[in-house]
Amino acid sequence: MRGVAINVGANTNEPGFRGPLYPDGTFEYIPIPESKPTSDPVPTYGDLDLTTDVSAVADRPVHFDPEFPEAGGERYTYGDEHGVKAGPLSELSAGDYLFFYATLSTAGEAPAWAPSEWGAYVIGHFRLARDAVTGEEYRSLPDAERARFASNAHVKRDPFDARVLVRGSDGGSRLYETVVPLSEPSGGTDANALVTDLSSDSGKGPWWRRPMRFDAAGTERLLALADAGPDAVEA
Repeated sequence: MRGVAINVGANTNEPGFRGPLYPDGTFEYIPIPESKPTSDPVPTYGDLDLTTDVSAVADRPVHFDPEFPEAGGERYTYGDEHGVKAGPLSELSAGDYLFFYATLSTAGEAPAWAPSEWGAYVIGHFRLARDAVTGEEYRSLPDAERARFASNAHVKRDPFDARVLVRGSDGGSRLYETVVPLSEPSGGTDANALVTDLSSDSGKGPWWRRPMRFDAAGTERLLALADAGPDAVEA
């Protein structure tokens, strides 16, 4: 068993703000905007069931990827067209884990485990229902198997552009209720031990934008913290 963690979600570049992190560890997952033409309709920010004020971008279509049923998606799917992410994701097999982390802005008073302004946090995971699929492999899949990816944002693009597609199992995948912190309370750019000790990343430079690999022990630790809550990170 192994895991890979990648950065997703709204940020200060796209669409210009981050999702919120609340004092109790709950958060709101907000996708990035859709930047390319689509062959099928996609939701706008105004269509999403959000408590965050998105009125400034309400009419913009969203790139709803990763797709979580808990957030209004149909299935657990993820696709990526960038080689820096597609490479490590293509190595994942059925039963491995894909973790998603996002940079979130602290809303209200910061808890002891969170930076005062923003930080990086794991917000959900997929347990792969099948081996990751490259873009070339997807094109040759049987129709019934391709249909399992039909709701993915990259499949809806015109033309299809994913270098890799991942499908999570229904029973082993979820959007978390509370986050798993990756940043130290001292600041969002300060990586904690989950990054520096358990992942493949050094925690130096803009680590919060890079893919991270986890071995079996690191993957098990992340899964345990997802159940235990953010206060357990320092335990």
